[in-house]
Amino acid sequence: MKRHLTVLGCLSGAVALGTGPALAGGDPHWVETGTAYTDTLGGGQGLAGRADGSLLYRGLTDIPLDLRVKGWNHVGAPDIARGYVFDAYQGADTATSKMFAVTTPAGKRYEYVHALNPGEKVNNSFAALSPDAQWLVSGEWGEQNRLQVFPAPLLNPSTPSAGGALKEAWQITLDKPVRDIQGCDFVTDTRLVCASNDATGTLFPEIRPLLQVDLPHRLDGGPVTGEVRSLFALPQRSVCTQGSFEAEGVDYDASSGTLRAEVIPPGVCAVATAVYSYRQA
Repeated sequence: MKRHLTVLGCLSGAVALGTGPALAGGDPHWVETGTAYTDTLGGGQGLAGRADGSLLYRGLTDIPLDLRVKGWNHVGAPDIARGYVFDAYQGADTATSKMFAVTTPAGKRYEYVHALNPGEKVNNSFAALSPDAQWLVSGEWGEQNRLQVFPAPLLNPSTPSAGGALKEAWQITLDKPVRDIQGCDFVTDTRLVCASNDATGTLFPEIRPLLQVDLPHRLDGGPVTGEVRSLFALPQRSVCTQGSFEAEGVDYDASSGTLRAEVIPPGVCAVATAVYSYRQA
């Protein structure tokens, strides 16, 4: 369901455009190009771009009743590949599994349940599809040295054709730890950008950084190591000063070259989530 963005005065804050620092090796940097807002309950968990340029948002009110009844009480940042919508669900802290729901272009939904491996956290913060739509990347909460990789439900022929069990394929081992990743998306076959809600400044100099993960080659069904660097701190601008910001989902639209990242403001301003847009320069 498409959510319409509305500008809310209480959250407008500063709107001057900004730039992230230039990357080593002459890589282009990201330039902030605009800010919009969406209601947090209906879109504060994440977003994904459709082929027609519109945006799909996810929030707590988007969880279907039948999935709530089954215990899936949290939906993460979504992704869209070839018209299929991928949603990441988790249940209570005591749950022993997590679930990815895939909705076909015709509106049929299939559920793929992953039984937790030993030591795996219950969190299911996001779904990110590789550009070839064969692999699904997801992540856990807290400090982690990995991202999880699954065969893409329904689109990868190794998965059941109508829902069922989903086993982890392998992992992306990170060359340095990350913390509280809320969403990732592929920019190229070998590069992801990820929004971190880490406010400690202990792993990277920036507070709530946007991270870049570079892979030595495209995902191919085997283990791989990702090189992590921090690009810049996600904006934390609001007229509300009591409480904490929260970085949420991130989306890259390859057709327009637009990167979007969500940040929920603190206090009463949390009713609307800021959606920041960037372009490479």
